[in-house]
Amino acid sequence: MNLKEKKVKEYQDLVKSLEPRTNTLKNCLLAFFTGGVICDVGQAFLNLYSMYFPKDEAQTLTSITMIFLGAFLTGIGVYDKIGRFAGAGSIVPITGFANSIVSPAVEYKKEGFVFGVGSKMFLIAGPVLVYGISASILIGLVYYFVQVFPKI
Repeated sequence: MNLKEKKVKEYQDLVKSLEPRTNTLKNCLLAFFTGGVICDVGQAFLNLYSMYFPKDEAQTLTSITMIFLGAFLTGIGVYDKIGRFAGAGSIVPITGFANSIVSPAVEYKKEGFVFGVGSKMFLIAGPVLVYGISASILIGLVYYFVQVFPKI
């Protein structure tokens, strides 16, 4: 082992020793339970709305309410704290999508509505939308051709 390789190995060992340790089990449990709580809140709204509205309208109102809550909590700085605590448990539900749209908008509002909010709003969510819509179109086309030409 030459001097350069020895220095590289020493540096890698130093970096590894200073790297913070993660508790994967704890992080998974926090994500699971926090995501579950968010889903429970959504279910509570669905149950409430189902008493007064037909099923389709209750489901739509529940989605709207959860998106509003995610955006509102992001705007007042609470959702970021939930995200730091829960990790992926706060990203996966629909409230996480609202957070991914509102966070850049809030961060860049000082640059104005056009060049700040308008242009940066989909900074995080944009790729998710592009690839999600593209994948759904491709899957829809495959499904269509499987249905149209089932015997081929």
